[in-house]
Parts: sequence; C-alpha cells; structure tokens
Amino acid sequence: MPLPRAEHTSTEHESADHDVVIVGGGHNGLTAAAYLARAGLDVLLLERDDHLGGAAISAEAFAGVDARLSRYSYLVSLLPQRILHDLGLDIELVRRRFSSYTPDPADPARGLLVDRDAGPEASRAAFARAGADGDAAAWREFGAHTARLAERLFPTLTEPLPTRAEARALVGDDDVWAAFVERPLGDTIDARFTSDLVRGVVATDGLIGTFTALDDPSLDANRCFLYHVIGGGTGDWDVPVGGMGAVSGELERAARDAGARLLTGAEVLGVDPATGRVRYRDAHGDEHTATAHTLLANVAPAVLDELVDADAAANAGPGSVPPVVAARLRALHAPEGAQVKVNLLLTRLPRLRDTEVVPEQAFAGTFHVNELATQLDSAFTIASRGGIPTPLPCEVYCHTLSDPSILAPELVEAGMHTLTVFGLHVPHRLLERYGNDELRELLQRAVLDSLDSVLAEPVEGLIATDASGRPCIETKTTLDLEEALRMPGGNIFHGPLSWPWADDAALATPAERWGVATRHPRVLVCGSGAVRGGAVSGIGGHNAAMAVLESLAG
Repeated sequence: MPLPRAEHTSTEHESADHDVVIVGGGHNGLTAAAYLARAGLDVLLLERDDHLGGAAISAEAFAGVDARLSRYSYLVSLLPQRILHDLGLDIELVRRRFSSYTPDPADPARGLLVDRDAGPEASRAAFARAGADGDAAAWREFGAHTARLAERLFPTLTEPLPTRAEARALVGDDDVWAAFVERPLGDTIDARFTSDLVRGVVATDGLIGTFTALDDPSLDANRCFLYHVIGGGTGDWDVPVGGMGAVSGELERAARDAGARLLTGAEVLGVDPATGRVRYRDAHGDEHTATAHTLLANVAPAVLDELVDADAAANAGPGSVPPVVAARLRALHAPEGAQVKVNLLLTRLPRLRDTEVVPEQAFAGTFHVNELATQLDSAFTIASRGGIPTPLPCEVYCHTLSDPSILAPELVEAGMHTLTVFGLHVPHRLLERYGNDELRELLQRAVLDSLDSVLAEPVEGLIATDASGRPCIETKTTLDLEEALRMPGGNIFHGPLSWPWADDAALATPAERWGVATRHPRVLVCGSGAVRGGAVSGIGGHNAAMAVLESLAG
C-alpha cells in the first residue's frame, strides 16, 4: 500500500543525522524500517550481529549438513495479511492439516489425533479412542468460542489500541469474555473438559514460554493463551516455506528496497533519550554516534534500560547512580523465560506405539508429550522448587513434513526429517542451581527421555551425524537465548505479555495510542516488548511506524 511521504515539521528533526534510528535488526525492526523508509523518512537500523532477523532466522546448525533450520522461532500465526500486502512481501505459509497428536502417557498405544478435515463422526471417534469421548462436543464449543475471540480481536492488533470496554463490546459475548479474560484459564478448562489429556492439550497454549500455574490469579496464562488462539483471525499456526529466514529475508528486502540503511556488526553501546543520540561500535571496533528525532527500540525493554543507563554512566556527574547499582536494580525485575529449545535432524521419523496413527500424521502438527494437565501442574511445582521436571512436558513438530525445502534434495530423498522440540516449565532460575553447560546437558537428556517414553524406539538411535560424526542435535537454554539474542532471562516475549487493549482510555500521544510508548517521549519500543508484541508478527514494528507517522502528520 503506498504511504504518504512524511513531512518534516521541526528544525530539530531536520538537524538530526537521521529521521529515525532503530536499535536492533530483528523482524520487527525490519518491519518498522520498511514502513518508515517507504514513507520517505531517512532510516538507519543498527544490528550488533553479522546478520539480520533476530530470533526469526534460518541457520545451518550442523557442520557440513545442508539443512537450514528455523533455529529459534519456528511457526507463524500472528503475522497480519495487512503487513504482507502493505510491504509487498512474498512469503508462503503452509496450513497444517493435523492440528495435534497426543499419546496417552499411561498407555502410549492410544492417543488423540486432531484432524482439521475430520467430520463430526470421525472427530467423536478420535476422542473416544483416546478415552475422552465425553469431551468431543465440548472441544467443538470451545473452538467456536476461541474462533469468536480471534475473529473479533485480531483485526484490532494493527489499529490504535481499543479500550478494555471497546474490546469487550467487540467480542460481544459476556460469557466468552469472562471465561478467557476474567477467570483463571485453569478454571475455564476444568469447567469445560473432563479428560486429563484434553485439558492438557488445551492448557499448553497458555504456557508456551510463560512460567505460571493455570489457576494463578495473575492471569498470565490467559494472556499467553489469547495470543496463541487469535492469530490470523483463525488461531492457525503455519509453517513458513523456506524456514523463518525466508520471513526475515523478505522483510530485509522490503526495507532495503525502500531505502532504509541496515548496518550489521554495529553494537549499540548507549542511548541518550533526551538528545536522540546513539553510540555504537562497528565491526572494525571503531565507535560512532548517530542522532535522530525518534529512536525505535527493537530490543527488550530491560535492554533499553541498560543502554540508557550505560549512556548515563558514560556521562555521569556527581550523585549519579553507579553502574553496578543500576545493574543490580535491573536484575531484581528482569523478565524470566521458562523453556528449552532442541533442534534435531533424524535419519527418519520414529515409530509410534500407537499403530493406528502413522508418524507422518503425528508429527505434522503439534506432538504433545507428557502434557496431561496433571503433569503440567506437577512440572510447575517441581520447577518452582528448583528441580527439572520428570517427565518433561514437550511440544514437538516436524517442519520438513510440510516444507522439505529446508533440506538438500539428497537428504529429502534419504528420508531425513527435522524435529523441533519445545520443552516447558524450565525457568531461568534453574541456573542458580546448575551451571549453563550442566543444565543444557540435563535438559537435553530430559527431552530425549520424555520423547522415548511415548515412542516405540529410542529417538537417539535415529539422530543423524554431521561432517565430523557428531550427533545432529542442538539444545538452547534460556541463558543461550539471552547471550545470542539479548533476550533477558531467555524470555521469548521480551517480558510479561499485556492484554491487547488499554485499561486507561486517556491515550494522549500517538505512541500511547499504538501501544509503543516508553517513559522517554522520543523513544518508542518496536519489538516484542510492545503492547501486542510477542511471536513473529511484525505487529510491534508496524505499530511503532504508525505512531511515528501519526506524530509527524500532527
């Protein structure tokens, strides 16, 4: 969609080096850069790594093996069609026929296969086979309610924030609103379903990357759940053809084509929110400064605070807070991630104990492992006490069943497949007890043991080897994410998720109206830490760009 060219309306704006400087080159930063450059603004984006994309990248994780895995983020749901259309993005997403498969941990010879194409009779039979025949009707009704949330709320994510009252009116059903917004998710699930297995399948959408109990009155699980079920207006989670790198690659192309300057190997050292000055070190070790009327922070809010503190420390006067004290204060309020990510390349898919479901069905959607509702509760309790849950609740899926293009043709012909495993309830606080190397090894073992408990053969015997004969398995702890991606505490959402509406109707500035305000007027957050941020969506970048353009138009 063609955007009007922004008019420069202040001498301060014109005297800056750039109209906008973006700190961080993840997919949201690229989205903002593309929108703003298309509107005629001078945009500089600074990325400390030697590549762009942040967590939304593809990488050859195993030496000498031509397999480009989605190393961190791996599925797409919240990316709006509006952004694809506005920026002319050529991104292909594949819809998965099988939503999920969940073997019964007590009897892995049976399980629940959720087939989107199944009619009512086949669906009832699938639930009955898993010992959950009483929940088939409740599943359909529950799905209708989440579909209502998706249809009514998703379009608002790329508009100025509605108020809570406006969002409730849009949903238009007080019972649905109360069930998902006002009552703990666990209470809602327990009131709808009787099967421990079905309760667990539903509950996991409230626990992905969020360390909480389902009945916690904070409603953290509810907010996580809401974002997991409203994507695209349908709640579907799709496979990006070519992997996540294809998504960020298209956003990079759009930003460059629009004229944005994207600088990699540029580590930001400090940000002065009063003057719009950014200090950074280039790939050669030389330090530079850039100034802009508006700064966009495509980093976690906690990282932005570090950069502001670093700049203040570099220009500290008498009575300033010492850097070590500021760091300790930040640590007290640091966000916490709660997951382990494991990537594997297998010589073939593992056999199942359930002979009525083939692996190509079970692994095409989300394969739930040891995720009964009672197991999830037990895992949370164990982890809260500093232990590693046994068995470890896991989510598994196979990218290559939907999109084999990430593998070289010879690997596809040989029958090889990738598996992506996301382990739940392993909070960052476990590092207080274990060193990172030890924790990584223990979690990898826990993931493999959990998988083996429901498979007909050990998965370890199917792991391919790289050019040096090492197993093709890669495990990322919360600390690994923190160090690689500057996600404090390994929190994949950059911090606590917010409801996608405003409780306060007094939204005085464009940044507040679009949910991207910080305590610094000239600094906007454009990443996952924005209201309505999180996941691979581009929404944070889009909304920050809209706030900038609205501000200039005013």
